[in-house]
Amino acid sequence: MPYAAIALGKVGKAARINAESGSPVDAPVRVPLVYRGMTTGELLLGPRAGEESFSPADQRLPEDLARQAGAAVHAVRLTSDLQHSRERLVTAREEERRLRRDLHDGLGPTLGSLPLKLDVAGDLLESDRAAARELLSGLKSQARSAVADILRLVYELRPPALDQLGLVGAVRETAAQCGADGLPVSVEAPEELPPLPAAVEVAAYRITPEAMTNVVRHAGANRCEVRFALDDATLRLEVADDGRGIGGDRGTGVGLNSMRERAEELGGRSIIESLPEGGARVRASLPLAKPAR
Repeated sequence: MPYAAIALGKVGKAARINAESGSPVDAPVRVPLVYRGMTTGELLLGPRAGEESFSPADQRLPEDLARQAGAAVHAVRLTSDLQHSRERLVTAREEERRLRRDLHDGLGPTLGSLPLKLDVAGDLLESDRAAARELLSGLKSQARSAVADILRLVYELRPPALDQLGLVGAVRETAAQCGADGLPVSVEAPEELPPLPAAVEVAAYRITPEAMTNVVRHAGANRCEVRFALDDATLRLEVADDGRGIGGDRGTGVGLNSMRERAEELGGRSIIESLPEGGARVRASLPLAKPAR
């Protein structure tokens, strides 16, 4: 055969080739790679010159091969998923250490010193009121700084806007900020979303503003549209613009990788694609329940 390839994950014309040999053909024969009833990818084969497909006898060989390759592909994907899980665990552990450091080395000493300084200010009230007022003024600034640190740490754990406004309300607030920066953003969503799992709500909130920020910074767009929909126990969101579309390294930036990782952590997916009429669209699907293993 002039061509053979393996594509993992998504099947069809949009499949991503992971390994190939020979020169690609326009219409390869596609043999699904299946493991325990689950399609893990495709085996793509180019018919010999002068042939459009395989004979029944020829077809049996790639089908037998695909059954064996399906198990190998499944093992490769498990290994990759395990590696990604380890990376996420390391990242989470480092974030925990950073949070502990912020509390121990920053916020902790700041709050710990307040009672001592208040005692000093109390002693000065009788003997030196001017010094007491100056010390209390400094303590006021110190307390404000501590409150700001607490709010920053809380925001990193879970954006307060989600509790105050809900997911759609928080996204509308971000959209209004983008409008103030010169990019009109419309938000379409069901009148009322049901209670969402906390992890799904945070992921959707993180993905959507990140996508809008990318439009503001890089797309050169005149408008942006945000849509939310619920179907089949999945929250679907998309952010589309009429800007310059995908070009150069725009599909591999840190923000786009972050969006994809947030979706995949929940068993979902996030992709960015060019639109036929121009512009680009980010689409994400977030399952509302943990995927079955």
